[in-house]
Amino acid sequence: MPTIADLAARIALLEPSCGPSRLVAVDGPGGSGKTTFAGLLSGALDGAPVVHSDDFPIPWDQGPESWFSHLTRDVLEPLRRGSKASFRRYDWRTGTYAERLEVPPAPVIVVEGVSVARKECPAALRVWVEVPREVRRARVLARDGAEHAGDWITWTAAEDAWFAREPVAADARVDGTTFEVTW
Repeated sequence: MPTIADLAARIALLEPSCGPSRLVAVDGPGGSGKTTFAGLLSGALDGAPVVHSDDFPIPWDQGPESWFSHLTRDVLEPLRRGSKASFRRYDWRTGTYAERLEVPPAPVIVVEGVSVARKECPAALRVWVEVPREVRRARVLARDGAEHAGDWITWTAAEDAWFAREPVAADARVDGTTFEVTW
């Protein structure tokens, strides 16, 4: 069974896909373990920068399509030019913008979020993370609060519709509970 270290070694052999960087898109439904896996992968990649979809405005009722234009404008376009990316982190709990984050054109950059592995993403490698729906729901409600149970229903319906229209052609798959990798 391949490990996260094996995946990191495989990524190191890939050609740059976004300016001088190899972009790794970590996708999967909400609560699947994308953020945790992206952190583990970053560690195996000597601290590769990680860009989180949660740092962009993503209204519960607008679904996964809504954030990618922010990522493209603020992160992908500068990186394609070989420039440092910079954007203000969105704090979705307060509904306001917070500190400015910078992303250097590093050898590898990990971007994680629902729908990031879409066709127009200049990814060198696409990773799909998944766990059963009931595990995802429990994780999201523990993270975001039980008051978002209705939002979870709205969001998962939008996710289901998105992935039915735009299935991810993953290069690697990850169990979001054990973080075992397959390809």
